[in-house]
Amino acid sequence: MADILLVADVAWIVNDVRAALSEARFTVSTVDDPRTVTERISQSAPDVLLIDFQVGSMGGMALTRAVRAAADTNDGVRPPVILLLDRDADAFLAGRSGADGWIRKPFSSDALRAAIDKVLAAAPDHS
Repeated sequence: MADILLVADVAWIVNDVRAALSEARFTVSTVDDPRTVTERISQSAPDVLLIDFQVGSMGGMALTRAVRAAADTNDGVRPPVILLLDRDADAFLAGRSGADGWIRKPFSSDALRAAIDKVLAAAPDHS
């Protein structure tokens, strides 16, 4: 079972992710305040972090970098990150942020599951 932590503050995104990942092999928890994500990761050690590109006052790119920095600094948990992009052009920024994957909104259930499967397969402890 893959534990997914979704960082989003928009109801339709939360609903679409939950619907797409409703199969038994996923559990989804959500955080709507990006300032609490690094603490949450250290407490629950999710398998994948899904971050909306536009979340709260921090944004997906800044949050991805903060998660990476916290893990590097504290030798902490570093789950793969998938960014939920608003437009195709944001893929450049997603790559620069250090995200492991990205998908454009709106997304299909199959595409989201495939993106998660891809980052899980590449993760050292999920091969």
